[in-house]
Amino acid sequence: METVDLTPVARRRREMLSKVPEVTLWFWIIKILCTTVGESFADWINMTLGVGLEMTAVIFTVVLALVLTWQLALRRYVPFVYWLTVVVVSVTGTLYTDILTDSLGVPLALSTTVFAALLAGVFGVWWSTQRTLSIHSITTTPRELFYWLAILVTFALGTAAGDWILELTGWAPGISVLLPAGLIVGVVIGWRLGANSVLAFWLAYILTRPLGANLGDWLGLPADQGGIGLGVGWTSVLFLGAILATVIFLTVSRSDVIHADQGGPKQQRHAVRSNPRRERLVLAGYGVLALATAGLLIGAAAQPHGTAPASEEEGPVVAATLAPGQSATEHLPAAKVAAFRAIVQDASDAVAAGDQGAATAKAKELERAWDDAQSTLEPLDETGWTVLDGQIDDVLSAIRASTPDAAQEKAALATLQETLG
Repeated sequence: METVDLTPVARRRREMLSKVPEVTLWFWIIKILCTTVGESFADWINMTLGVGLEMTAVIFTVVLALVLTWQLALRRYVPFVYWLTVVVVSVTGTLYTDILTDSLGVPLALSTTVFAALLAGVFGVWWSTQRTLSIHSITTTPRELFYWLAILVTFALGTAAGDWILELTGWAPGISVLLPAGLIVGVVIGWRLGANSVLAFWLAYILTRPLGANLGDWLGLPADQGGIGLGVGWTSVLFLGAILATVIFLTVSRSDVIHADQGGPKQQRHAVRSNPRRERLVLAGYGVLALATAGLLIGAAAQPHGTAPASEEEGPVVAATLAPGQSATEHLPAAKVAAFRAIVQDASDAVAAGDQGAATAKAKELERAWDDAQSTLEPLDETGWTVLDGQIDDVLSAIRASTPDAAQEKAALATLQETLG
């Protein structure tokens, strides 16, 4: 019988090379770029193409299965495939949270709690079976499966937590970027002071999700909503281009490849400076940071926020009126009008069926699509755009009322439908 060589060298060869990149500055830059794309690209497909939230989620679930199969089939880290998987996971995780919130009406506080518990469960099973949660240990298929499952849940958790914070505080997109950015800085400082490197990594990984999403909203939303006004389409193009350029650089330079014969330079540094006493002290510091963040959010939630009344200096709002025989949509692209008409019809059907959760989801879809199209449509026909804008505001107000009235919702929707033709 042939003898099987089970020396350490042979066992190492039987394993895969590391399937993940070295955690460098490039890693975090491209991770934030991916999270921003996850927010903006999903919105663009859902709203601009009129696919709908549920169908968009189905499409990306299928794409995720295909891309993840490709990634799992590889025996080493390939930048293009790895980061393509991260982008698709980011979009898919975002969509799952949006379905819970917008379509099923699950409160953000509940979805945040559920995803946090699910992530803890994933980490618990991962640790109990593999005895490590380190990103540098992804050299077997079971560990890689745990890794990608954890990443999917972190994206869903980050989306829910980020949206919940915005709901509590009413912060504008630009301001909302500061909280996750500040918390990431705190995590990095703790890591430099001796925090457990695995814990610091996963904390930062979760926090980059709301950071990237808020950054995407800030760039994509119009100025009257606190954004820069690039639109979700251009934001997606900009960040996808940046991701592609970074991936090409990493593919050529191989600066983020963990070498099997070295074990990764940063792994060695982590091992050298591991200090249980320091880890406990920094963990306590993280706890203080968490309590301070909770206090900040409680204080912000207690402050009145929402749409402020117009300033008296602005004068009365003058309603736009159409000339006899003039249509509000006659100068607007027919495809755009048809897309809005489809969303409004879906909202009307939801109201008629008594499904307030679905109506609220369609209201959000309508609002985002309309805001994204403002820069294109308003210059074509300012009067027609203003008329439609006012009617859409009426629909949003009726559907989002604290106690929605079906008759008011139907009336507002019917008026908008008539104007849309």
